Amino acid sequence: MPRVVRFHQHGGPEVLRIETVDMTPPERGEVQIRVKALGLNRAEALLRRGTYIETATFPSGLGLEAAGIVEAVGDGMAGFAPGDAVSIVPPVSTVRRPAYGELVTFPAEFVVKHPPGLGFEAAAAVWMQYLTAYGALVDIAGLARGEVVVITAASSSVGLAAIQIANRIGAVPIALTRTSAKRHALLDAGAADVIASDEEDIRSRLAEIAGVNGVRVVFDAVGGPAFEPLTAAMSPGGILIEYGGLSPEPTPFPLFNVLSKSLTLRGYLVHEIVRDPARLAKAKAFILDGLSDGTLMPIIAKTFPFEEIVEAHRFLESNEQFGKIVVTI
Repeated sequence: MPRVVRFHQHGGPEVLRIETVDMTPPERGEVQIRVKALGLNRAEALLRRGTYIETATFPSGLGLEAAGIVEAVGDGMAGFAPGDAVSIVPPVSTVRRPAYGELVTFPAEFVVKHPPGLGFEAAAAVWMQYLTAYGALVDIAGLARGEVVVITAASSSVGLAAIQIANRIGAVPIALTRTSAKRHALLDAGAADVIASDEEDIRSRLAEIAGVNGVRVVFDAVGGPAFEPLTAAMSPGGILIEYGGLSPEPTPFPLFNVLSKSLTLRGYLVHEIVRDPARLAKAKAFILDGLSDGTLMPIIAKTFPFEEIVEAHRFLESNEQFGKIVVTI
């Protein structure tokens, strides 16, 4: 029987257990995958702790990303065959379709044949970060060549994906990070400039970088007090897309900046893209083209073996990583 990761109560990484389960054959329209690597996401830590937008049903699986080899396909399936190298687009429900396991089954619309030169570790790190960043910057904001875009939590996998996508478009990515410790790594990763928010004045630095045109697009995972200086630096008609909430402090509503500049503050979940076949198809094409031509390439922070899933989650919550955490099987 295949091994999976489950938890029977909310809590820290120590509640995760490796267990064996029975696995039924794939049904019509489904693809069963022998997993080689998993990509870890903060959403999985939130689910484990009981603070995610989805509620766990115990014993609960978890996991949104995986890559591996097709083991079997359901009746009537076309386009996939045993032996194909594939990766998984994050499903809307990590509880109903958990990815942490040696053998997983997903509907065919969530399964992608990635470029042949992409290894399993990199493939497991593709879809959540690039779909999230693409959906915000390209699909919603319409980021254009030459425009300045501010990316907070820039050393996260999504932040780094946003930097790469901005560069692919020809935009100017400005990375926000808490301290200057990751400045050089962010510049090496493609950031045009870096602002250390705990050490520098965000508004004055952005005014210096963006000039009179200001910042039209802000891609934020943090919230909190930074809303005030971020919106103060934005140009009239600008859009701030919020996809996280990492700050433990309250997020003020910057009323004067919003009114005086006619700003849009927009909440965003990657589910918007995943649920819409047409938008998802465009996103896949953009990302696969970028993977093929080398303009997009996941940055792996650290890999762990499957047996060290608890340690991997501890590292996930340490905020020390630069890029994606991957677990290999």
